Amino acid sequence: QVQLVESGGGSVQAGGSLRLSCAASGFTVSRSCVGWFRQAPGKERERVATGYSGTSFPVYADSVKGRFIISQDNTKNTLYLQMNSLKPEDTAMYYCAADPRYCGSRWTEWDYWGQGTQVTVSS
Repeated sequence: QVQLVESGGGSVQAGGSLRLSCAASGFTVSRSCVGWFRQAPGKERERVATGYSGTSFPVYADSVKGRFIISQDNTKNTLYLQMNSLKPEDTAMYYCAADPRYCGSRWTEWDYWGQGTQVTVSS
């Protein structure tokens, strides 16, 4: 059974940093499409960063380029999202996602999801 469990969310002031973790089981992160999406209140879920073959070939949303980095720890089969220079606009529920074969840009194209972890950035 595929499972994704996010952690690391919380509240931080603008300009601060957080690292989100996604512990995966039932598949190998390094051999799958993996990524992070977020959803703010009243808005549609959007891609933050996704990768082919784990995080080997990352694609970032324009809004987070230069600030966020997706990475992995193969020994732990865990996906990470390092978030730097956080802005209030980054406030959202963050979800990790996985798909065995397709790394789409739309959240509806992904097969597996974690429960989400809340990130709140105050000004």
